[in-house]
Amino acid sequence: MPPRPNAKPAFTHFLCIPLITPASRSQVSRSLASFKADVTDATSFDIPETAVRPLGTLHLTLGMLSLPSYESVQKATAVLRGLNPPAAFADIKSLSTTAPLATPAPPADTSVDQFPFLTLRGLHSMQRPEQASVLYAAPEDDRGILLRFCERLRDSFIDAGVMVREERPLLLHATIINTIYVKGGRDAQAKRGKKLTLDATDVLARYEGYVWMEGVPLERIAICKMGAKAVDGEDGAAYDVEAEVDF
Repeated sequence: MPPRPNAKPAFTHFLCIPLITPASRSQVSRSLASFKADVTDATSFDIPETAVRPLGTLHLTLGMLSLPSYESVQKATAVLRGLNPPAAFADIKSLSTTAPLATPAPPADTSVDQFPFLTLRGLHSMQRPEQASVLYAAPEDDRGILLRFCERLRDSFIDAGVMVREERPLLLHATIINTIYVKGGRDAQAKRGKKLTLDATDVLARYEGYVWMEGVPLERIAICKMGAKAVDGEDGAAYDVEAEVDF
């Protein structure tokens, strides 16, 4: 059967910022373990354990990729390796800084402040809280610098023709709960015409200001394969990395 007109490509990879690094591991491991112990307790929220995403899967998605061939993977990898993340971030940050016209421009800042540090705080729902299936933590980004930096990285792939621009704006988020991973959940409720959901109102209220990690430097940008695989140790599961660059 021929593909449907305007059918979306089958995604095979995604561009992301991995969140589990040597600098962040201890913080996120503790915060996620404490959260999981609370929300899965039968006397608390009684959320299925498999709905809580494994430590090793946490990341910020910058864009989805359809790379069905070796050549397409190599092309996307070349785009990734051609990025200059420090220069892009410094440029975005400088553009966001305004000063009076009479004030001389300050010298270029080469300090550590020119590099992005990530703080994940709070819990949000992708859907109405009363019928939630995906809960996520968002990076603090009051000035929008991180978002514009990530959009610039993503646009490099769009301009190179290896990523399709999505209609919806980029939402930086780390998925903490996804009920699609509850065994039998999707299939069992799909038969009744609805997906597995939970009332997350009280969970969101309790974890409104919860700190998942704070002041952690951004270390890598990666292209990962879709579909996390189980791994030994505290990570629980992880995505295969196709290619990555250090910041």
